Amino acid sequence: MKKILEEKGINKKVVAEVSAKSLPNNYKWAIFAGLEEALKLLEGIDVDVYALPEGSVFYPDEPVLIIEGNYKDFCIYETALLGFLCQASGIATKAARLKKLAGDKKVLSFGVRRMHPAISPMIDRAAYIGGVDGFSCYLAEKYIGEKAIGTMPHALILVLGDQVTAWKSFDEVIEKDVPRIALIDTFYDEKFEAIMAAENIRSLYGVRLDTPSSRRGNFRKIVEEVRWELDIRGYKDVKIFVSGGIDEREVMELKDIADGFGIGTAISNAATIDFSLDIVEVEGKPIAKRGKKSGRKTIYRCMNCLRDRVVYYKERNGYRCENCGKDMREILEKYIESGKIIKRMPSAKEIREYVLNQLNKLEI
Repeated sequence: MKKILEEKGINKKVVAEVSAKSLPNNYKWAIFAGLEEALKLLEGIDVDVYALPEGSVFYPDEPVLIIEGNYKDFCIYETALLGFLCQASGIATKAARLKKLAGDKKVLSFGVRRMHPAISPMIDRAAYIGGVDGFSCYLAEKYIGEKAIGTMPHALILVLGDQVTAWKSFDEVIEKDVPRIALIDTFYDEKFEAIMAAENIRSLYGVRLDTPSSRRGNFRKIVEEVRWELDIRGYKDVKIFVSGGIDEREVMELKDIADGFGIGTAISNAATIDFSLDIVEVEGKPIAKRGKKSGRKTIYRCMNCLRDRVVYYKERNGYRCENCGKDMREILEKYIESGKIIKRMPSAKEIREYVLNQLNKLEI
């Protein structure tokens, strides 16, 4: 397209909107992520960019990002732009759903080993801003500003030959600020290994069950047994973490007895958000393809209950929420002006706190 426009000497000013017609699995809402990379992509191009703040909840048929400028100047970046937003938003959304379901229980992102390492930092950053409490990718630390976390693998126990030797070696060698979490399902029944760990590691923080599905049976019953055996021996402070094939159903089933969840594939392989980039104005005149509403739009939001109203930009006015009666405010913000980024990007921690505050007002 760019070649044709150049050959024909055409370079019309357009308004293009990024939006999703629907969300995966009939989700009611999603979390917008990937904005910082999208802005870096468009920086230096003579366009203006408006967007939702990163970490914002959004709904189907809403423009999450708007580009104003000559189309020939930015048309070749459409694929990369959508790639940044679609995958990061999908991961952040899944992370937010899992954290919402888990409540005050810990959710850790353990999924980067399921994906190409080139995108591991992106995966854990998106998961973190979506609400998880920790992540495992070491390279993500510099993008997130927090330390990566993890526990011992089965391989340590197998190589050293027995559980107790592995647990004690972990306790002796690893830095003291790392919580002592013992893996307890390598050779024996989980409840017996839990007791062994508690009796041998003085500073034991928790135990982790990574029991394979072929040995699980009723996983909840196994976790209940471990909790019981630890409690009656005076180890009520020892936490129980579960991992291995954990998704929303398992979180719902175990959150009242487990203290935390290590979640891998469900987060890193989350369904992407099916964003598209569509022209809605050319040279100031509304136009759009079939199935899309023409004309530049904006979003008004009730900050009390997070209800939205999408309106034609030229007819925007003051609105009140039909649900609670509170005043609504326009939420799309200008991030790039004539190719220059004009807003400070918040830290990953700030975005995460923003997401968690919104989750308090949302239902799954």
